[in-house]
Order: sequence, then C-alpha cells, then structure tokens
Amino acid sequence: MSSTTRSNNNEGVEFVHEDNGQITAVDLETGVASYGDTKSEALTMLAEALELHEGGGEPVTDADLEAWGLDPDEVDDKPLPDFMS
Repeated sequence: MSSTTRSNNNEGVEFVHEDNGQITAVDLETGVASYGDTKSEALTMLAEALELHEGGGEPVTDADLEAWGLDPDEVDDKPLPDFMS
C-alpha cells in the first residue's frame, strides 16, 4: 500500500511513497507524474516529464529507432487516443 501527502490546492508536487520503496512525484496542476528512488530523483524525472508534456524535446526519428534496436517499419503510427492528446 502506498502513502501520500495531500494538499487542498492544485499547485505544487505531491509525493507518493510506493510499497517498493520508490517515490512518485505528481505535478498537481497537470497530473503528470514520474518516479525515482529518492525525492530528488523523482523531481528530476518529473521535470523532464513536464518539459515533454509541454512540447519540449525532440521528435523521435527513424535513426533514433534504429539506434535503439527497433525497426522503424514495425512501429505503429496510429494516432494517439484522445486521453493522450
């Protein structure tokens, strides 16, 4: 069972302490979350997730897929479901 610290506003970060020892950091305004082994690591990962959520970062290219050992022709190009847009 995980535990969490709750606040009554929609700003800031909520930390969830998972049963496996990891800590999940949730941005209360966007609902974006990420995790790490420490609060610091969870916040670092959350910052990256928020940047990507806001449109930052670079698109994945076929060259990236090949570098990661994935076949670009086998990657599904279906549109994202509404909840992920």
